[in-house]
Amino acid sequence: MSGETQPQSGSRQRIDKWLFFTRMIKSRSLAQAQIQSGHVRINGERVNQPSHQIKPGDKIELSLDRRDIVLVVRSGGHRRGPFEEARLLYDDVSPTAEDKKKLTPYEQATRDVGTGRPTKKERRAIDRLMSDED
Repeated sequence: MSGETQPQSGSRQRIDKWLFFTRMIKSRSLAQAQIQSGHVRINGERVNQPSHQIKPGDKIELSLDRRDIVLVVRSGGHRRGPFEEARLLYDDVSPTAEDKKKLTPYEQATRDVGTGRPTKKERRAIDRLMSDED
């Protein structure tokens, strides 16, 4: 018999194990790193301890590289099973891409031609255009 007890329904579970069991993060060590770096919030509050206990009904906000995920805990997991089994552990209430229009860093760094402050090249073209009209 292993020294680890199985969580009961309605019982608490470590956040790093739960993220691993739900297949949101590939390993427990990666889950611990995400938590310690401040990318996980539980019920709106940032969590820094991988040993933080979660319970059914908790709202978990997870900031991953390409998207932000909002999950509501349904139950604790027993193992890292297939996706169909992991999907039963949470409800996904993440805003869709249309709801949350967040620009990527590339989109923030670029702008459409003719918008914003003119570049040096554009300013010279404007100066040439203005001097030709004289």
